Amino acid sequence: MKSFRRRVLLAALGTALSACASRPAPPVQHYSLGMSRADYRDYGGAKSDPCEAEPRWLSDELTAVNGLLARFVTGTEKLATPEAPEHAQQVELVKEAQGSLPRVLDIHEANLRGLARCGFKDRGAFPEISRRGQELLKEARTRLAESDAVLAAAAVRTTQEKWKEESPQRESTARGTWCTADPKVGEATVFYARQGLDGGTTWQFCDGARVEQRSGAEPTFVEPEGLNRRDRRKVQPPRYLEAAANFPAEEIDRPPDGSAPKSASPAP
Repeated sequence: MKSFRRRVLLAALGTALSACASRPAPPVQHYSLGMSRADYRDYGGAKSDPCEAEPRWLSDELTAVNGLLARFVTGTEKLATPEAPEHAQQVELVKEAQGSLPRVLDIHEANLRGLARCGFKDRGAFPEISRRGQELLKEARTRLAESDAVLAAAAVRTTQEKWKEESPQRESTARGTWCTADPKVGEATVFYARQGLDGGTTWQFCDGARVEQRSGAEPTFVEPEGLNRRDRRKVQPPRYLEAAANFPAEEIDRPPDGSAPKSASPAP
């Protein structure tokens, strides 16, 4: 009788220990990135063993995340090519990924490490799932690591485009401020100077003349258009070159973020 009771107690204890050792599968988590979707489980976070999962379910989950990562990598391959038609869309995708994808990458990496300990790791599609998963983890992390610089450059380009679009208005305002309604030819009065994105600088004069200087080159004088012979005699290029050279460098309208060289004043 005692022997029977002992066997019953041992069996119950074994059942209890087995129940403790086998944890329930973690809940399915849903992740979306752009137009992509994937369901996965965080086995490590739930302290659960992926080897105890139904192999078919585990295969589907790992494959789904692999597919999402592949679409992310492909969908951001033009990120460093601003002139690409899809560049703006890819910038938005990587912005979205920066906030949420790193956690998914960490969980996917942990799940793939867990798969490597499973007895079924070499069966069916698991070898290819593991190989491709490791490859995609590296590619996705590389893309994210590059994204900060790319997004910063995109922000600078946006700011520069706005600056360029608004420059005619700034020039018009400066003309109205510094020039008379009927400027005299030959006065050599600078009312506005702008440095372009290529580093070249142009000084505008009230009488329509201008001085231009390409980056690294000597300044050149460009006389006003439509001058008659008498007015042309009033124009003395050295005066304009000197006026451009003396124009305060800090008042030159420059692109944002110092994207162009700062030295712009020509030698007289």
